[in-house]
Amino acid sequence: MRFPPPGLAARIGQRRRCVSASRRAQWLRGGGGGMLRREAEMHPVLKAFVCGSISGTCSTLLFQPLDLLKTRLQTLQPAVKGSSHAGMVTLLFRVVRTESLLGLWKGVSPSFARCIPGVGIYFSTLYVMKQKFLVDRSPTALESVLLGVTARAVSGVCMLPVTVVKTRYESGKFGYGSVYGALKNIYQTEGVRGMFSGLTATLLRDAPFSGIYLMFYTQTKNLTPQDQLDPVLMPLLNFGCGIFAGILASLATQPADVIKTHMQLSPQKYRRTSQAIAFIYKSSVCSHKKLELERRLRVPEHKGGHIPVSISPHRRASCFQAAE
Repeated sequence: MRFPPPGLAARIGQRRRCVSASRRAQWLRGGGGGMLRREAEMHPVLKAFVCGSISGTCSTLLFQPLDLLKTRLQTLQPAVKGSSHAGMVTLLFRVVRTESLLGLWKGVSPSFARCIPGVGIYFSTLYVMKQKFLVDRSPTALESVLLGVTARAVSGVCMLPVTVVKTRYESGKFGYGSVYGALKNIYQTEGVRGMFSGLTATLLRDAPFSGIYLMFYTQTKNLTPQDQLDPVLMPLLNFGCGIFAGILASLATQPADVIKTHMQLSPQKYRRTSQAIAFIYKSSVCSHKKLELERRLRVPEHKGGHIPVSISPHRRASCFQAAE
């Protein structure tokens, strides 16, 4: 048997490695590395989750003061002798005066804990449903509603315990030290029912809101001549469509939002959604009667006042009790 000369095997192996390396480089330059690049890219569902989380973080940081004012206004009881409900501007200055400017961002930590994963879950669910049911076509109006309702329902149920904590933080009536401490306290004192208080009202608010919002957003964008617009103006177009859709969706779901807030702040008081609806309706009727009675008390009798202005405080109080 003849053996190769010393070093020949090593030279042959080196030459093969060089040829393999050059062929691999040509393959990558010719587009054959697309598979490797696709494997290195982020999964679309994970990408939708990350993008949604980033957008949720930015929106939470910007609009937390408005969210806090909304919660306070929904639970604020008007004074008996006041002429009207406290307005948003009045409440804004009151919060800044009593709790400092940073008080407007009270509850931002549970808002982050809710929005960052919650919006990510929403967009991920939305992406999965679009890929499964809507391939290479835009959704119709009804399909947009169903997509938004389903995605928001999944996200809302998953993040409801943190939503309860967020609402209580913003109300200013609870002294929780942290999100974890609040969840632990609610679980120990109220059980699972307390952590998921206001579930029905939350779904009645969140799910229709997202469905209506997505429907108006997609339909408004379809009506605009996007091919004729400058690409630089496209973000402004998307922003305008989002504002329009958000206003309409908020108007449609505002009653459910008020019910949700009351149920999450007082779960022992409102065991059922119907109880919260009855209380809110009765409170609004009584407040209207009190304000009307106060207006009459301030008007002289010869100008239409039914009760003299000089009425005693005792009789005035009895009048207010009768109005209730």
